[in-house]
Amino acid sequence: MSFDLPRNVILPVDAVDVRLDPSPHPFALDNAEAIVENWQRELAAKPALFDGTVVLLSQLTYRDNRLVGRCHAVNYSTFMLWRKRRENSGAEHAYAHAVLVAGDNALVAIRMGSHTVNAGRVYFAAGSFEPIDFRDGQVDVDFNMIREVREETGLDLSDAPRGKRYHVLSTASGTVIFRRYRETAPADELARRISAFVATETEPEIEGPVIIRHAADLPDGLAAHMKPLVEWHFAGVD
Repeated sequence: MSFDLPRNVILPVDAVDVRLDPSPHPFALDNAEAIVENWQRELAAKPALFDGTVVLLSQLTYRDNRLVGRCHAVNYSTFMLWRKRRENSGAEHAYAHAVLVAGDNALVAIRMGSHTVNAGRVYFAAGSFEPIDFRDGQVDVDFNMIREVREETGLDLSDAPRGKRYHVLSTASGTVIFRRYRETAPADELARRISAFVATETEPEIEGPVIIRHAADLPDGLAAHMKPLVEWHFAGVD
């Protein structure tokens, strides 16, 4: 198992070759009892949690503007224990962000709902990779981005113009793969649509939209990895 990529710097990515290994992740096998015990504590604190399926990496490297990696399907309960034991665990987490750019160049992010693990945190609509996001064993990053944005905000980015390439930022807490998606409507209109969608949901995953209009416009609760992404966007990097 290896993780070999620069940390805390935004890098261009021309291709993502992250593949799903059908074998169990060693972290899941080595911590089976602790996973069950921790999940009971997590449910006691947030009963709405669902033990679905996500993926954890066992390898990720960056070479020649390419991300190459291997991941394994795990229960969300496994992921929750890993969050507490990530150091020297032999596992890492990767996820994707559709950087939603409004017609007035403002960014439209979301604030997570109070019943979620990341309650109150602000970032672009996103979720962990799931087995459904893989095609012939290889992750389809854009499918994940579009799916998560639609599920959380009601917006459909399928036909939205997108940046010509991905970028990646890897930190101690995880690796985010991101790409601009542009909408013609101004930020206020997109926020109105998202709020209207949230109002129709019985158990919305998000509290609502958050508009970021310039690099210094950093809202309360902004996730740590978001500040570099906000600065990257307003610096006009392609």
